[in-house]
Amino acid sequence: MSIKSDNRHLYLQVIDHLKQDIENGIYKEREKLPSEFDLAKQLGVSRATLREALRILEEENVIIRRHGVGTFVNAKPLFTSGIEQLSSVTDMILQAGMKPGTIFLSSSTIGPTEEDIRRFSCTMDEEIVVIERVRTANGEPVVYCIDKVPDKILTGTFSHEQESIFNMLENGTSRRIAYAVASIEPIGYHEKVSPILECDPETALLVLKQMHFDEMDEPILYSVNYFRADKFSFQVLRKRI
Repeated sequence: MSIKSDNRHLYLQVIDHLKQDIENGIYKEREKLPSEFDLAKQLGVSRATLREALRILEEENVIIRRHGVGTFVNAKPLFTSGIEQLSSVTDMILQAGMKPGTIFLSSSTIGPTEEDIRRFSCTMDEEIVVIERVRTANGEPVVYCIDKVPDKILTGTFSHEQESIFNMLENGTSRRIAYAVASIEPIGYHEKVSPILECDPETALLVLKQMHFDEMDEPILYSVNYFRADKFSFQVLRKRI
């Protein structure tokens, strides 16, 4: 089981070896890996080399290290999407062959914050509808969603029964979302969201913030979605210019 030397850095060989072992089922999802001492001995490398490999594997969400407990194989994400593809959460769940669902938490109409005024180019007299929901896949909570829409757009069209807010806007207002400006960041345990999504304390979240625009380039939806990092994986296609 020891590493066979090639021209690459040794820690890169360790990374590939461990990934292959996981792929082949030698180490299964959520299974604890051997101790650093035992694993380094099995692979024939120093503990410093092993630690560097494990550090990178943790950054890639292949493994998770729990202080004082050990190192575990992370579960593979159920949902994978290119972040350059604008898909609703409903579509992402359907594409994975699972049944989407919604747990409605709340909706309220409030005055705009300074950021809302800037985002939607609205006045202080206009109101914003805030919708709070949990999206489920086969009944399991996977995404916590906060959506903001100007009340003048949404009036009379909102139904708690509708799964996709994209479809709700398009069918109820004839405003089709054409594109979005997005940012994504990983965070650790969230005091409010993590329990709602039934996350272990070690499970990270991916926060996707998006400003959505219609075909007339008007901002119509701002969303903040908290995805379980053990369920979702996002990639981005980058082209050299």
